[in-house]
Amino acid sequence: MARLLADLTPLRVSPQYRRLWGALAISNIGQMMTVVAIGIQVYAITGSSWSVGLVGLFQLVPLVVFGLYGGALSDSHDRRIIGALTAIGLMGCSAVLVAQAVVGSRSVALLYAVVAVQSALFAIGNPARSAMIPRLIGTDLLPAANALGIFAFTVGSTIGPVLGGFIIAATGTAAWAYATELVAFAVLTYAMWRLDPMPPLDEAPRTAGWASVKDGLIFLQGKKNLQMSFYLDIAAMVFGMPRALFPAIAATWFTTSSVQPATIVGLLTAAIAVGGVLATLGSGSYGAVRRQGLAVVISILVWGGSIALFGFSRFLPLSLLLLAIAGAADAVSAVFRNTILQAATPDEYRGRLGGIFSVVVNGGPRLGDVESGGVAALTSEAFSVVSGGFACIIAVVVMVAAVPTFLRYDAQHPVP
Repeated sequence: MARLLADLTPLRVSPQYRRLWGALAISNIGQMMTVVAIGIQVYAITGSSWSVGLVGLFQLVPLVVFGLYGGALSDSHDRRIIGALTAIGLMGCSAVLVAQAVVGSRSVALLYAVVAVQSALFAIGNPARSAMIPRLIGTDLLPAANALGIFAFTVGSTIGPVLGGFIIAATGTAAWAYATELVAFAVLTYAMWRLDPMPPLDEAPRTAGWASVKDGLIFLQGKKNLQMSFYLDIAAMVFGMPRALFPAIAATWFTTSSVQPATIVGLLTAAIAVGGVLATLGSGSYGAVRRQGLAVVISILVWGGSIALFGFSRFLPLSLLLLAIAGAADAVSAVFRNTILQAATPDEYRGRLGGIFSVVVNGGPRLGDVESGGVAALTSEAFSVVSGGFACIIAVVVMVAAVPTFLRYDAQHPVP
């Protein structure tokens, strides 16, 4: 039974990994409160799912540009410094969000601008934080460390949305949700400064620039397993992520519920994370999985099917259950995609490949916000959710048929 539970070895053997893990867990609570708050605030101002979806677009462009460049920076500069400076910048963005909520601003343009800057800072700092992990705990413990990382993320994604939705419903303002994020980023800043310096290794590039980004993209050419791990996640998030529709769904699908719409938005968002928590609590056996590519494919098929079924439900408990199943599948996929990336990529490329991974993992849901909001504007929220889930399944089947070798990826012999 113990082997089925999460492997805590990385937390025991590396105090620095433990410090980083804890700070990221706390910061994610604040970030997820802000995700809910931004969506609720934009929908309250505009009454439009399309406008909520545009939040993803304003996050996507800086995420792509700065994610790629941030990956190059983390291969040629001290990763601890990059992580700390970007955390300070994120604190500043949170302060702006608090101020605009306190004064009662109704400027959607200001909200779009702040989330764009937040996205750029996150895109620069995240590859550095991700690339630290193999050097903190070694490659043998990567499945356990990645499972713990997903666990921390999903716990934050559970607590944050519910707490954010409840606070907004109780106070009538998003200011306290944004203030919590400000404090959380202060904790992350402190933790980053406490880490040991992490300069590049001798074989790493000494200059960062678009030439270095290009070098990372050249490395990725022909690396079918790494490419497939990216493409499959894009399909799952672009087609299957209904997050931008939650404010409208909460207001129109569950009208017989006594729960306030803001709280329902928090519950829907958190349900996905609850599934992730459960999946990672039972992650002790993940290290024994050799066919990690197959595990990714199965997980994403379950994600797409659960999302499609969610589109048919108008019973809140069933809807939450389906989203939880989807979240569990997504967490399993994330653990193995992270492990494939980190184990199959040399250290001197981990920052740049981590930048690409960050663009995919964080950009996919933003593009999914735009896609789901756009389809809902042309049709309905229900059609957007159901069609997105089925489109995800079809895309996965087509990609696996094109690159069947991904199903045979062997964790004991990692090939990029």
